[in-house]
Amino acid sequence: QVQLVESGGGLVQAGGSLRLSCAASGSIFSINAMGWYRQAPGKQRELVAIITRSGSTNYLDSVKGRFTISRDNTKNTVYLQMNSLKPEDTAVYYCYLYRGDDYWGQGTQVTVSS
Repeated sequence: QVQLVESGGGLVQAGGSLRLSCAASGSIFSINAMGWYRQAPGKQRELVAIITRSGSTNYLDSVKGRFTISRDNTKNTVYLQMNSLKPEDTAVYYCYLYRGDDYWGQGTQVTVSS
């Protein structure tokens, strides 16, 4: 089994920054990719950013240039640096790990006030 523990969410004003962290533990061999999804009230869950084992990244168009995903393989941790936050970034953010099957964190709330 894989456990994902997220931290770093909170309340911030528009234009501010937050950094999310997600630490993986358990059976974490052969991780193919880690990333972040988000789900706003009444909306479907969407991919925000993902980073593969080789370091390739992909971002949701609306966060490009504002969010940066990174990964520390020695700590099995993935980070999401979020800058220039907007009210529309408000959502529950979920850590995601793909190892041939899918694993999810419990979610952390990010609220951006206008």
